[in-house]
Amino acid sequence: MTEPRPEAQYTFRRRGGDALRPDVRVYANLVKGGMLGLTKRSWSGMEHVPLKGPAILVWNHYSDIDPLLVVHYVYNAGRHPRFLLKESILRIPVVGPLVRSTGQIPVKRGSAEAADSLRTLERELAQGHVVIMSPEGTVTKEPDRWPMRGKTGIARLALDSGAPVIPIVQWGALGIHDRKRDPKFKIGRKPVTVRALPAVDLSPWEGREPTREDLAAVTDRIMEALREGLAEIRGQEAPPLFDPRQHRSDESESSE
Repeated sequence: MTEPRPEAQYTFRRRGGDALRPDVRVYANLVKGGMLGLTKRSWSGMEHVPLKGPAILVWNHYSDIDPLLVVHYVYNAGRHPRFLLKESILRIPVVGPLVRSTGQIPVKRGSAEAADSLRTLERELAQGHVVIMSPEGTVTKEPDRWPMRGKTGIARLALDSGAPVIPIVQWGALGIHDRKRDPKFKIGRKPVTVRALPAVDLSPWEGREPTREDLAAVTDRIMEALREGLAEIRGQEAPPLFDPRQHRSDESESSE
C-alpha cells in the first residue's frame, strides 16, 4: 500500500521510504515545524512519489519560500529531499555547511561546473536516491507566476538516467512570502496546495541519442505537465509556456 494514511500527510512520515541519519532528521523536522506553523496544507498525489528507487522530482518555482513547501512534502512522502541548489547558498556561514551536510547538490550556473553537477545528480540516481530540481533554474519570470520554459539539463538527466520524472505542483507560497510585496513576509498560517502527479511519459524519446531538438521537446513536455497540473490547482486556464528570451527580444524591439 503506497497511498499514505491521512496522518502521514500532516504529522508522520510515510513508512517504507528512505532511512535518514539522525542529524538529517533533526534538520528536516526543523523545516517541517516551521511549515506547520506557516501553512494550512492541502496535499494529494503522494502515491506517485515512489518509496524506493531513483526518481527526479520537479516543481514549479515561483516564490523564494516554495522550496520549503516541497521539502516538507517530500520528507513526509518518505524520501530524503536532495535539491540542486545555487552554489552561493552553500557559501553562507553556518547555514551553508549544514545544508551541504544533508546531501544537497551545489551548482555554479553558467559555468563548466554545471555539467559536473549533472554528473553528481546521475550518481545520486544510480544509488537509488531521489533528486529535486526546478527545471527553470530560478523563480519564474512569467508575470502571473505560471511556469516558463525550462533548461534542457533536466531532459538530458532524465534520458541518460532513465529515472522517472515526477512533477510536483504547488500553490499558495505567495501568501507567506512575495518578493514583489511590501512587507514581503506575512505571519500566520496560509493555505497551500501541494500535489504530485504521475510520471511524465517520455517514451517517444527513449532508446536513442537525443538531438538538441529532442532535449528541447522533452524539457517542454515536463514544463507542460507542471503547467497543466498548476492550472487545475488554480482553477484557471494556463497560458503558453513563457519564454524569457523571447520576452527580452520583444522588449528590445519595442525600445528601438
